[in-house]
Amino acid sequence: MARARRQAEDYVFLLEASHPAPPFLLVCDVGRVIEIYSDFSGTGRAYTQFRGRTGFRITLEDLRRPQCRELLRTIWTDPHSLNPARESARVTRQIADRLAKVSRSLESNYQPEEVALFMMRAIFCMFAEDVDLLPRGKFTQLLQECVAAPRSFVPLVEQLWSKMDTRASSERYFPYFDADIRYFNGNLYRDARAFPLQAEEIGELVAAAKHKWTDVDPAIFGTLLEQALEPSERRKLGAHYTPRAYVVRLVEATVMEPLRADWRRALKQADGERDAGNERGAAAILRAFHHRLCTTRVLDPACGTGNFLYVCLQLMKTLEGEVLEALVGHGETGLLGLDAETVGPQQFLGLELNPRAAAIAELVIWIGFLQEHYRTHSGHPGEPILRAFQNINFGMKDGYDAVLARDANAQGERIFDAPSRPDWPEAEFIVGNPPFIGKGAAMRSALGGDYVDALWAAHRHMNESADFVMYWWDRAAELLTRKGTVLRRFGLVTTNSISQVFNRRTIERHIAANRPVSLIYAIPDHPWTKATKDSAAVRIAMTVCEAGKQMGTLLEISDEADLQTDEPHLGFVRRMGMIHADLTTGPAISTASSLTANSGIACNGMMLAGRGFVLTPKEASYLCGSQPPQDQLIKPYQNGGELVGHPKRNFVIDAFGFADAELRQRHPAIYQHLLATVKPGRSQNRRKAFRERWWIFGEPRKTFRPALRGLGRYIGTTETAKHRIFQFLDESVVPDHMIIAIASNDAAHLAVLSSRVHRTWALAAGGWLGIGNDPRYSKSRCFDPFPFPDPSLEVQRALRDAGDELDATRRRVLEEHVDLTMTGLYNILEKLRAGTALSQKDDDVKTRGLVLILEEIHEAIDRLTAEALAGRER
Repeated sequence: MARARRQAEDYVFLLEASHPAPPFLLVCDVGRVIEIYSDFSGTGRAYTQFRGRTGFRITLEDLRRPQCRELLRTIWTDPHSLNPARESARVTRQIADRLAKVSRSLESNYQPEEVALFMMRAIFCMFAEDVDLLPRGKFTQLLQECVAAPRSFVPLVEQLWSKMDTRASSERYFPYFDADIRYFNGNLYRDARAFPLQAEEIGELVAAAKHKWTDVDPAIFGTLLEQALEPSERRKLGAHYTPRAYVVRLVEATVMEPLRADWRRALKQADGERDAGNERGAAAILRAFHHRLCTTRVLDPACGTGNFLYVCLQLMKTLEGEVLEALVGHGETGLLGLDAETVGPQQFLGLELNPRAAAIAELVIWIGFLQEHYRTHSGHPGEPILRAFQNINFGMKDGYDAVLARDANAQGERIFDAPSRPDWPEAEFIVGNPPFIGKGAAMRSALGGDYVDALWAAHRHMNESADFVMYWWDRAAELLTRKGTVLRRFGLVTTNSISQVFNRRTIERHIAANRPVSLIYAIPDHPWTKATKDSAAVRIAMTVCEAGKQMGTLLEISDEADLQTDEPHLGFVRRMGMIHADLTTGPAISTASSLTANSGIACNGMMLAGRGFVLTPKEASYLCGSQPPQDQLIKPYQNGGELVGHPKRNFVIDAFGFADAELRQRHPAIYQHLLATVKPGRSQNRRKAFRERWWIFGEPRKTFRPALRGLGRYIGTTETAKHRIFQFLDESVVPDHMIIAIASNDAAHLAVLSSRVHRTWALAAGGWLGIGNDPRYSKSRCFDPFPFPDPSLEVQRALRDAGDELDATRRRVLEEHVDLTMTGLYNILEKLRAGTALSQKDDDVKTRGLVLILEEIHEAIDRLTAEALAGRER
């Protein structure tokens, strides 16, 4: 049967890449038994026993039962309805909502850490009665009776919890249950305190307890924590609940793929020994693998409430069930005892800054372990039921900072006198979702300036423009290549900005090192589901690494739907090859060098570092007074959003070139305005130049300004936008730093930049950013290395004419129809290119916006650019 299963899996591997893998494999010993294996991931590489060792096999006799026949019918007619995650997610959300109400109510009167412990104790009792660790239904009955008599809640519950923490069996009789209570320990019920609740709050606990807790996803605790945290605290911690489907995707690639490969090798070797008549040798091979599986450690260095660790435990326990089944087939039963070596909580290690989340993570792992235990065993584990393995934060009750170790002063307060990198537990695999905070100002706002300075001091090899999440990536990569390391792979969730220039430098450094790492699995741009105003407004990336030079698998999203549900649909295109630091395969675009011919032509616009520089038309008119200083000081101003949306006709005070005394004497009204609106903020800036030259833009682009002088017009494009659009701006317009300014007034250059060739190049080189998944145009990666063609004079004239016509047509349309925007025009153009049906509103924009003419001009530009690059004359 094992060989037949492997043959079936081989058939799945041979399916066309476009063909989805079946969710079920059925292996049949005709006339005796059917074995059912499932994989709802869609990859076809993670088939496991359906419903565990106790539920995956249907004998001929079992077919007499209607439920078994219905199961087989459903496998063929509606297989995805059998995905246990569907019901688990629905029930989990309902329970989380109820428990969060109780938690928030209690936190108005008690410390959050104390409330979290109280909730975990109550939750574990709900689970324990469902698996007969407590008398079945008795805890729910206790809660129900307390609804009518709330004053009895605290003494009854505290007495129960005290009995659960009592070692001596003779002292564990609980009169209310009329039964002896098992010994739980694990520190969960030590000195347990219950809080008084109102009848309504106890009723919420009753409703939660009535659910079937053996099927509840312990990720509920992550949801509970998210809902209980205040939004400000959530932002500070970077706490984001990772959807289960995403956790499974990364855990499969990071942890389970190599473990299953080891298991297949062990089975093959055991089969060889068995075929040679060496049954004892075959069993020894399987026992050795089981021992390795039971000693394999997984570390999540930002574990939150343990979602990743729970999924790792669940999948490794499922694999253990297959190993035990194979051992039974070889006559081995010694490994099946309740106290035998087994995959357990001690293997799943975590680091977490929030002590409340760390405490919840311990319980999540224990409940996950017990859930899987009861799927593979018929008896209870030995006492104590819970054990303190010190697997989270090295057993410390305080939070643990995974990227910055700090000393403590005499008062026990953490200080930054000698910042260093903290230790991480040794593990064979690292997997997780470090906090999404960002870089620079975002880090300082969330973590504080002292912390960020200490972080940089402890990681002097990191560039200061790297996102916070990259400090986890860098440390994992270092551990992967350290001499004598046991680490086999690491896989992390990051924002999709990991492929941007400043984050990419970290990856490039490790890929190009003497002891290199390789990206063996990557999804560069992945949606983040259930995004709300309080959750992570980002697109994510997943990366998995091994040591050495290796090929990898890159998954690119081809389609996505139902992102706000528990069953998001994602389609992938799979590409094989070397995965580069920018998370692409094929030509290494990220390694393209800047061209001398393009040097100094493009630059980001002015970074103001003070909103007081920006003036409304009314303010500009007032400050001008009877003098006309606008030619020197007050100029038109445009930011990136206005470039593709609705221009606001704002102005900006550009005092570049003025000393403070000169500005004060010649233009006192303007100086006073800046003194009131800019100086207070700039005086607090950590950069000395910003503080001392507060009346000048933070980044005035003094070396780039001469390139724009005398052109009359220049080309501009927004750094991040849905459509890559280039347009002319008047020389007098001061561009915001989110506009890339290109010092050329030649419409032929505008045409080439607007061509499909350059747009394709820019998309590949620049990457994406933000929840809108908008392409980002990096001056250093998109413009500087781009080889502009040197066409014949005839082609050059044709490109210039097409560029001028393109810019003039768009400008005329937007001036005549103030409700239209550049983005709106190109939304319709993209629909036309894709053959998408237009709504009545779309058709109106197409007509008034002359979109068909724009399409024709772009087609001409694409054709002319191709000719120019090919060196052919028209």
